[in-house]
Amino acid sequence: MLTGYRLMWMLVMFDLPVIEKAERKAASDFRKSLLDMGFEMSQLSVYMRFCTSPAQVETYAKRVESCLPQGGKINILQFTDKQYERILTYHGKAKQPAKKTPDQFDLF
Repeated sequence: MLTGYRLMWMLVMFDLPVIEKAERKAASDFRKSLLDMGFEMSQLSVYMRFCTSPAQVETYAKRVESCLPQGGKINILQFTDKQYERILTYHGKAKQPAKKTPDQFDLF
């Protein structure tokens, strides 16, 4: 049975070097890889993805690991949908309504 305690979210946060042209290309390729894997951009260097199980989180963590660029720092956080429900979001000083959990069968 799928519950808010088994449904998971992945958050990939990164700080990549972008001084040299090759570094900018590597950072851009990494962002494109995340988008191709179904992540959505939350902020420029923060991407999120909904997963239906801890096993799926592990699978995507391995996929992210396989496309890591040289240099920089990358963190992958994992948390349950119940924890995600508690996120507070603001645009400027305006508090935004909580996001709805994606339907289980959404196709990206």
